[in-house]
This record gives sequence, structure tokens and C-alpha cells, in this order.
Amino acid sequence: MWRGRCRRLLRGCAPRPPPDGPGGPGGGRGYAPPAERKRFYQNVSISQGEGGFEINLDHRKLKTPQAKLFTVPSEALAIAVATEWDSQKDTVKFYTMHLTTLCNTALDNPTQRSKGQLIRAAVKFLETDTVCYRVEEPAALAELQKNEWDPIVAWAEKRYNVAIGSSTSIMGPNIPASTRDTFISHLASYNMWALQGIEYVITQLKSLILSMGLIDRHITVEKAVLLSRLEEEYQIQRWGKVEWAHDYDLCELRARAAAGTLFVHLCSESSTVKHKLLRD
Repeated sequence: MWRGRCRRLLRGCAPRPPPDGPGGPGGGRGYAPPAERKRFYQNVSISQGEGGFEINLDHRKLKTPQAKLFTVPSEALAIAVATEWDSQKDTVKFYTMHLTTLCNTALDNPTQRSKGQLIRAAVKFLETDTVCYRVEEPAALAELQKNEWDPIVAWAEKRYNVAIGSSTSIMGPNIPASTRDTFISHLASYNMWALQGIEYVITQLKSLILSMGLIDRHITVEKAVLLSRLEEEYQIQRWGKVEWAHDYDLCELRARAAAGTLFVHLCSESSTVKHKLLRD
């Protein structure tokens, strides 16, 4: 059934709250929902309406924080969101429902940003991209950055036919205007929903380059997150880690990056699902 398929797809992506309570959804410009609420529905289903695919909690239609009808553009995305709601147990843990939060942000657009503003916000991350800032010391970390980050930068330069480079200067590398223009043109090929997801991933990884590698399926979620935390992981190997905090942060970052990437793909692909697959 579709619930089982989506659970397998998202397995391992749901974050666990830290011992002193859950954190907010973090990153991006979406909503900050309440941490938890007692589950108030029994069954979750999807239906197709005039504006797209809707989520039904028992006999009530899901609404956004601004009381708009929760309607998504593809059946696959509706199934994924329905799975988030169906997977909740005695309480609804909103901080685990990243796809729902992204849909709410896309539907309500609380900051009223245009497509151009979303694109410019995403491309601006090139100026401070994680993989472009290098250290000179300690030598071991500098070598680790070179070995791990140079290949992803080289991939991006070849993939988009641009110059990016890296720098040990606090000012960062000098990104050519033509490189920015190329990424602006590329991002313009995505729809508004997908752009919300792209910006969300970028804010999690603090890197346009890693995010595009992830969305283009060049690297995995685990690899993208590791590369985004390279210096932190180096320090952990050297000095050790806080008993639970680092593991929680890692799990949460993977969850957000995975959800954002899935959101982009489900907003960019076909609007319907082959129903015979749902009966497997």
C-alpha cells in the first residue's frame, strides 16, 4: 500500500526530540508550528479537487495556518504528506512533519516573496558557500577540505559550465557575475513550489553547491550533510562530542535535507501516480 511505500522512502529521516524537549523546525522562512498536539483524527486519505490534491483527516479537509485549503500540485506529494500525518501516533509531532510545513509555506507564502526573490535568495548563498571557504591551519583540516570539497566544486563547475573556485580569505572566492547568472537561469526553470524546497535545502546545508549536487542526485543526503559539517566532524573526531547533542543535530539535519530534496522532486515531476503501484 502507499503508506508502506512512503514510510520506506522516508525511513530514517524523522528526527528525535532532544532530552529537554523538541526544537523548532529551523531554517528557511516557513512556519514554526507547535511542538506537539494530541492526535485528533483516526484516518488519513487523499482526494482530488479542483485546485489539486487534498488531504483528509477523517471527514475534515486539512487547512493551512492561514485557513486556506491544503492543496498540493501532485498526487505523489499528497501521498507523502498523508504519510506524515498517518505516521503520527498518540500525539502529532509537528516538528517531524517537514513536508507539511513546506507545503504550508508554499501555499500561504507568509513573506509574500516572488519567484525572482526566491531565486536571488538562493543564489546569494554562493557568496558564503560552505565548500568555498577554506582554512590554512590546521594542516590536517585544510587537507580534509581539499580532498572532500574540491571534487564537489569541480562537479558543479563542469555540470553548469561555470567558474567557482575556493579561497582561504575571509572575503571568500570572487564569484564571477556569469556564474551567478547561470545559476539564476537554471533555478528559473523550477516552479515556485520546487523553489521553496530548494531554498529550504540550501539554508540547511549553507551551500548552494551541495544542495544542487543533492537535488541533481549526484550525492546522497548522508554525503551532503557530512560535507556541510566537515569542520564540525573534524573537531568531534579530535575532541569528542556531547553525549546526545551532536547525534541529534546530525539526525535532524539529515531529516530536513531529505525532506526538502524529496519535496523538490515531488513538485517537479508528474502530477499523478500509477494506481496499480499503490495496490502492491
